[in-house]
Amino acid sequence: QVQLVESGGGLVQAGGSLRLSCAASGSIFRSYTMGWYRQAPGKQRELVGTIGSAGDTNYADSVKGRFAISRDNAKNTVYLQMNSLKPEDTGVYYCKMSGQIIVYWGQGTQVTVSS
Repeated sequence: QVQLVESGGGLVQAGGSLRLSCAASGSIFRSYTMGWYRQAPGKQRELVGTIGSAGDTNYADSVKGRFAISRDNAKNTVYLQMNSLKPEDTGVYYCKMSGQIIVYWGQGTQVTVSS
């Protein structure tokens, strides 16, 4: 069983930055794609971006140029650097580990961007 624990959320003013972390237990971290998702109140969970086992990244259009995902396989941790934050970035941010037969989610961390 893999556990994912997000941290780093909080309240920030528009234009500010935050860095989220997601620490994974277990030894399989380096082999899997990691993703960040977010869910705003009353809305469906949406993809923010992903990073593959080789470090390749993909981002939603809404965050391209502002957010960056990285991973440190030695620390079993994936990061989401969020810059130039906007009020519409507010939501609960979740990390996800996925493979052909496994999917694990973290418990989420709240990000609130004030205008």
